[in-house]
Amino acid sequence: YRAVTSAYYRGALGAMLVYDITKRQTFDHVVRWVEELRSHADNSIVIMLIGNKGDLVDQRVVHTEDAVEFADDQGLFFSETSALSGENVNSAFLKLLEEINKVVSKRSLECNNNIGNNVGTLKGSKIDIISGAELEISEMKKVVPSCSC
Repeated sequence: YRAVTSAYYRGALGAMLVYDITKRQTFDHVVRWVEELRSHADNSIVIMLIGNKGDLVDQRVVHTEDAVEFADDQGLFFSETSALSGENVNSAFLKLLEEINKVVSKRSLECNNNIGNNVGTLKGSKIDIISGAELEISEMKKVVPSCSC
């Protein structure tokens, strides 16, 4: 397990660490997952802490204040959601994507500033994309021989 984990984190732009607000142990393990991300992922990865099962407030054992304090201390974004009702799920994903976009845009600006007037010398490759409707199954098998469809 430990030997392959760094491959999962490589190139990741964002991560959601989800714990169950009704089980303290899941929140206590978040510390280890933050350490894991920080040691294997890029230092600009956006991490969001998610308290799930917000619909079970009467069974709550992890208080929002504790999670907010931990998130602030670690520089994480925080949200509480309910996968059952869907409450705040979309907004949590949107917040993560917004923050990733800020990081990527900043990186792009820094890269462009470092390149200066040499932008014209950079050349890319054109990639033609064929939509699924235009690509027959037999053609897909030629392109992706290991396809299991």
